[in-house]
Amino acid sequence: MKFLSVILMMGFGLTSAAQDVSLALQKPKLPDSETINKQWENTTKALNISFASSNVRFAKEVPPAVPVQNTWNTSAWKGEKIHTQLLLWANNKVAGVSIEPSDLKDQRGNNIKKENITAGIIKYVITDEFRDGCGYRKAADFDSSYVADQIDTKINNIVINARNTQPVWLSIKIPAATKAGIYSGIVKIKGEKEYDLPVQIQVLDKTLPAPAQWKYDLDLWQHPAAIARTHQVKLWSDEHFALIKPYYTMLANAGQKTITASIVNEPWGHQTYDDYPSLIKWTKKKDGTWSYDYSLFDKYIAFVMTTGINQRINCYSMVPWKIAFSYWDEATQKEAVFTESIGTPAYDAFWKTMLTDFTKHLKSKNWFQKTYIAMDERPMKAMQAVIKLLKSVDKDWKLALAGEYHQEIEKDIDNYCIASKWEFPADVLQKRIAEGKTSTWYTCCTEPYPNAFSFSSPAEQVWMGWYTASKNMDGYLRWAYNSWTKNPLTDTRFTAWPAGDTYMVYPGPLTSVRFEKMIEGAQDFEKIKQLQQLYTKNKNSAALDELNKALGNFSIKSLSTVTADEVLQRVKPLLNQ
Repeated sequence: MKFLSVILMMGFGLTSAAQDVSLALQKPKLPDSETINKQWENTTKALNISFASSNVRFAKEVPPAVPVQNTWNTSAWKGEKIHTQLLLWANNKVAGVSIEPSDLKDQRGNNIKKENITAGIIKYVITDEFRDGCGYRKAADFDSSYVADQIDTKINNIVINARNTQPVWLSIKIPAATKAGIYSGIVKIKGEKEYDLPVQIQVLDKTLPAPAQWKYDLDLWQHPAAIARTHQVKLWSDEHFALIKPYYTMLANAGQKTITASIVNEPWGHQTYDDYPSLIKWTKKKDGTWSYDYSLFDKYIAFVMTTGINQRINCYSMVPWKIAFSYWDEATQKEAVFTESIGTPAYDAFWKTMLTDFTKHLKSKNWFQKTYIAMDERPMKAMQAVIKLLKSVDKDWKLALAGEYHQEIEKDIDNYCIASKWEFPADVLQKRIAEGKTSTWYTCCTEPYPNAFSFSSPAEQVWMGWYTASKNMDGYLRWAYNSWTKNPLTDTRFTAWPAGDTYMVYPGPLTSVRFEKMIEGAQDFEKIKQLQQLYTKNKNSAALDELNKALGNFSIKSLSTVTADEVLQRVKPLLNQ
């Protein structure tokens, strides 16, 4: 296995095995060691500093090939979170570097407090390549490399080793109450000497709502057991719940709408590194009747709602990846497994008893209206059988599905998330909108681009927000938020899928370049929707036509010839006019 520090920029990733090698998957041509040495020799200053695009991943051992920018000029809406990269690189070792932002002020004395500004060093983690996408893999068979992705805001005493580049993520949250105007300040870099870098933000007289009110329907699946394992605490202990809270709060602040709730053990057939236990304890009594202990389910759901994730409860799953439902058998005093096929009389009887009881319980908690039985990429006949059974218990049960588009069951799916290769027919989508149903899309290990692997172009996460708006869909789904690998802080590779596929944030909680750019894409979606309404209301047909024409540039196929970053550079100015 070889390790290379690679530059992943302007939508460029690692090599695909597919014959159609697109721009999004071309491997950058890396300079040889002699060329890199010459580049460092031409770097005369002990410490070099420059702002740089947030859409570029910079190599650690190569001096960045960027025109030096010592000022950051940008614009933003009220309520928006904006970011850039700050690059620090040195020919000699520089220790004790710190970053200190100032308040930003306008000419009338209004200000944006420095508490709204954060700086985090971007750490390098191990990634690999897309190649065949899905399927089990051995690390030795894939080209591995280091990539800048993890953001650590808890370190401000930075050491820059000789002939190293250290990217820093600079983020500013514009408070919703900020007055429109031009705000100026500095970012002070303290090292062997001090540097003052000017920052200027034009705050526009437009406001983004708080994430809880975003129309963008984000669904990143949560994995609570991974938090217990990584932090080495007992599953479902008080310590575990206390550790969960900052992760889920961070997710809620990204606009998350849905709670991932497991109602059976291992709904995905234990494809994950950590266990995925049920929140409900199933017990078959000695007399053959059943009981269901909802105490953990109730505690977990109520707890997650306190973090701000409270609009939907997706219960996985009556159609797991392996038909093996475990329960406690009082007669034998041990775990047993039910394995009858979906659609059989035994399966229907097994689930109808539970669903009848579960329905009653959810209604007693006033949760029934926001609870969905969720299915994930399952065969058509199995899904049809489950729909029929569920509706026989209560006609008002809701269903969620992430998978291929099936016209046969579309009308029965309240929250339908289709794979990226599919599109909702226009008439079907309009009907779903009128009926208040949710229509989203997802990416997984199948798609080389756009995606959120640790080697994916950061711009692709923003591009996805625009794509969602262009297709008139409601949002985006992805497995997973935090289903971590064995050593998630250092190695994003997994045994089954391309690196980074199983998680968007790091233990800490620490955010990532991918996660922050995903938030940017969600904000762009909100801006697009707000501007479309404004232009329609004001009968500004020219501006509306220009925006809608820009949205027409978003097709997944186009990423084979133009990078996400290039597309965004052309269209993003339309949002801040």
